[in-house]
Amino acid sequence: MYIADAKRLTHEGAKKMMATAIDEARKAGIAVSCCITDAGGHVVVLERMDGGRFHTLHSCTTKAVSASSNKRMTGAKGAVGQDLDVTHALGLALAAGVGRWTAMEGGVPILVGGECIGGVGVSGGDWATDLRIAQAAVEAIGASWK
Repeated sequence: MYIADAKRLTHEGAKKMMATAIDEARKAGIAVSCCITDAGGHVVVLERMDGGRFHTLHSCTTKAVSASSNKRMTGAKGAVGQDLDVTHALGLALAAGVGRWTAMEGGVPILVGGECIGGVGVSGGDWATDLRIAQAAVEAIGASWK
């Protein structure tokens, strides 16, 4: 077989996830940036809330791209899920290229029927809060992040 059917993230789905992420950040009392990418790591929606720090745009984008590419949550794990020390985490980030991989938590894949259709990255809170917001965003469209 040379052709496969594939699911894809719609703009409406990305906007619903973004609205959920912003609502969750407001409930937490923080200003975040959130990025939603498609399966290829291309930005579909990117927003920074009022009061959000400008560097969070870059970190949330990297989290979304990394989650989409690896089809798993971001964190200090290697290609086969092994724990990485600081040297190896930095080395992997450098090898992958700026903006393509991160060891920071807060990025999750968007999984539908076992297929990765994109990624969500959140930055601006502590790592646990960023992760919780990203997970809620994915769940808002009936998708999974694990």
